[in-house]
Amino acid sequence: MDSLTSAFSPEGPLATAIPGFHVRSQQVEMAARIAAAIREQKVFIAEAGTGTGKTFAYLVPALASGGKVIISTGTKTLQDQLFNKDLPLVRHALKAPVQVALLKGRANYVCHYYLRRAVEEGRFHSREEVSHLAKIQRFFKITRTGDKGECGDVPESSPVWHAVTSTRDNCLGQECPDHKDCFVMAARREAMEADLVVVNHHLFFADVMLREESMAELLPACNTVIFDEAHQLPEVATLFFGDNVSTSQVIDLVRDTQVEGLASARDCLDLQNCLPGLEKAAKDLRLAVGIDSGRFSAQQLEEKPGFKAALEQVRQSLEGVAAILKTQAQRSEGLEKCWQRAIELAQRFTAWGEGGGDGVVRWGEAFTHALQLNATPLSVADIFQKQMGGHPRAWIFTSATLAVQGRFDHYQAELGLWQAETGFWESPFDYGRQAILYVPQAMPEPNSYGYTDAVVEAALPVLAACGGGAFFLCTSLRAMRRTHELLQQFVEDHARQSGERLPLFLQGESGKNELLERFRAAGNGILVGSQSFWEGVDVRGEALSLVVIDKLPFAPPDDPVLSARIEEMNRAGRNAFVEYQLPRAVINVKQGAGRLIRTEADRGVLMICDPRLITKPYGKRVWRSLPPMKRTRELAVVLDFFRSPSPCTN
Repeated sequence: MDSLTSAFSPEGPLATAIPGFHVRSQQVEMAARIAAAIREQKVFIAEAGTGTGKTFAYLVPALASGGKVIISTGTKTLQDQLFNKDLPLVRHALKAPVQVALLKGRANYVCHYYLRRAVEEGRFHSREEVSHLAKIQRFFKITRTGDKGECGDVPESSPVWHAVTSTRDNCLGQECPDHKDCFVMAARREAMEADLVVVNHHLFFADVMLREESMAELLPACNTVIFDEAHQLPEVATLFFGDNVSTSQVIDLVRDTQVEGLASARDCLDLQNCLPGLEKAAKDLRLAVGIDSGRFSAQQLEEKPGFKAALEQVRQSLEGVAAILKTQAQRSEGLEKCWQRAIELAQRFTAWGEGGGDGVVRWGEAFTHALQLNATPLSVADIFQKQMGGHPRAWIFTSATLAVQGRFDHYQAELGLWQAETGFWESPFDYGRQAILYVPQAMPEPNSYGYTDAVVEAALPVLAACGGGAFFLCTSLRAMRRTHELLQQFVEDHARQSGERLPLFLQGESGKNELLERFRAAGNGILVGSQSFWEGVDVRGEALSLVVIDKLPFAPPDDPVLSARIEEMNRAGRNAFVEYQLPRAVINVKQGAGRLIRTEADRGVLMICDPRLITKPYGKRVWRSLPPMKRTRELAVVLDFFRSPSPCTN
């Protein structure tokens, strides 16, 4: 404790080495609890409000622990920030002789084999994609890591990346001619040798479940696992502890088989002739669901005309292609891999069609050009506990949003963490002076016709008062589009009347990071977003002084997984709404609200338009879980707040 206290003291190494470092009692307490959990190999859950400095609170004890540490983040963006910014800062300040490594999933690294193949094939025809390939080639010649995140002049959304990286399905493994030079293998070797490894939740769970990649080797040697943004874990774990198969995997197999066949089995005409039939079967299965995207239960899918026949056709076509590939597999490593993939895909489509067993819900998600079939466990608690068993180690779960009114029951139930110790630290910000929670009066019921129009109408005077710098966080894409349409009119009218232009941004019109950069640079912009912008977004200062939430973010009850969970809980005599739906909505509201105040100098208004916050008994559980902002239902109070000088500058 003494060494921790000195590390965080006003004269300590952090304050000396890091400009702007402030000593916060919450941060020191949290670091001490984490250090104790690491030392005693305990399970510890910690909520740390915005501004607590939770990253340093876990990095200092992690670097000082003397054992091997895995830190897992919710997103690759945070993973890069942690590894490239926060970790070097703290390591340098503490002069910690700790070897660190960054590890991502294989699709993040340029593949020697597939890059060479893409160049040889000349498969790209648009000028932009040819340019992207040339830039990747130049990057490939100078990179040490092969991490595509370091190749900034090719957007992550470029289809070229798909062609020059490998997947678990198409990686040739030890049979690859470039195996010794492989960037993925190099990253794993570095991770094995490092004292501290930074991964992300998707990689952690994919590897834990597959038992064939990096975590299978890393975990046994690891003394501590720290999950940052741990509120995302139940959803990520559910995704990976289930099974899924998609038509896009079939299309990828067709394309890879065509290329491998032309390279190594050009004389096998049967192979090239059977592939169009498999591609058509995959596309027909997607079409059998209808034109709309969305989620459907297995029953809804199986009631659609032609769905069962289309599913059977995919399975038969895969078996037919597999039979031909078997005769050619010995001619190249690539063809052998395609044969194995065809067999595995046929088995997975068959398994989905035959049912998932007890405690599993089958469902499908239709995208614009693909259909993914899922078999998802209704609870991941037992499976997660099993993964945590075995070698004794510390498990730390931390986020700004894990508790409901200071209690962790919901989170502990989702992951089976009943024996965990818990800690709760509120934000050090002075919310009473810095922020107002505004719930407008006379709002219609959230499911009524024209509700989105009423939300925007109620928000316009507030928006005019703050002069832009606003987020509109919507609970559906339809509401997002309608909100943007209405605000477009407001922005045009405002420009005519005042001569001031308020830039309007919409989620999806460009990449998330680019959109945020433009919003920050504008200083008075209005950003309309849905799920993507409720969390993991940091905008400081006057660029963001108003956050509008249209509705309490309850998951749609017709979602197949949620519907099955509700049914199972109610059948067991439990109250699914109180135990499951409400806590998840509270955590989501806390995430959205957390966008508003990011520093001691920020000020602003959180406007939640949903009248249920006031009219329903459960509304109290929501607003009592939010930071202690001043609360009002009077528009005049909000307008006065924006007119008055910032108390933070006095």
